Amino acid sequence: MLLSKRQEEILDLAKLEGRLFVDDLASRYDVSPQTIRKDLNTLCDTKKLRRTHGGAIMTSGTENLEYEQRRHIAEEEKAAIGRAAAALIPNGGSLFINIGTTTEAVGEALYDHEKLMLITNNINVANRLRMLTEMEVVIAGGVVRSSDGGIVGEAAVDFIRQFKVDYAVIGVSGIDEDGSLLDFDYREVKVARAIIENARKVILVADSTKFEVSAPVRISDISQIDCFVTDVNAPKKFLDLCARNDVEVVLAT
Repeated sequence: MLLSKRQEEILDLAKLEGRLFVDDLASRYDVSPQTIRKDLNTLCDTKKLRRTHGGAIMTSGTENLEYEQRRHIAEEEKAAIGRAAAALIPNGGSLFINIGTTTEAVGEALYDHEKLMLITNNINVANRLRMLTEMEVVIAGGVVRSSDGGIVGEAAVDFIRQFKVDYAVIGVSGIDEDGSLLDFDYREVKVARAIIENARKVILVADSTKFEVSAPVRISDISQIDCFVTDVNAPKKFLDLCARNDVEVVLAT
């Protein structure tokens, strides 16, 4: 199917930003929202994009989006989630943070915390927080993924199991409607499971776009989470599932 110049530009923009909104595109091209919806439907028909509420995202299927692309998806929501999750963590404690753009937002929001011990397999978080004198940063050993700076593999799992921390902050690639928490890399899943098993309280951080992503490897179930920090667009059906499993829900605004 041949694409119009505007549709090709919209696709290029989606590759750059990850997520698009109808109203923003209508304003950008000075056309009606209905015209943009037709463009998005055409791109979705060719499997290049997937429609979401109010817009579209890059097709993921079982393929992971490039890490830099994912940074731009729901960027404001991730920042709000990061602040809300950081507010749950007191000074003087210990915590795990795993790999992910949303967990990185939590790391950014921890700058004002004092006397924290942070253990992570996320090179990006460790690099940003290593300069803080009020925080002890411990980084796991193992294989470093070039795509995102995540440290994975059996060595990382063994390292994580040495600790028993107060809090764990974990991110996921996708969330299934049955409560399954999903990822693309089985090696990262092993690290995430070790983190969950060795924390007294587990905080899941995920924006609402994660409900639109399917990933093939199961990390755990929502019943193994103590607190879920998300944005206000999270599906009510899943929030009800959290309530049935006694999972505290924090809606970041």
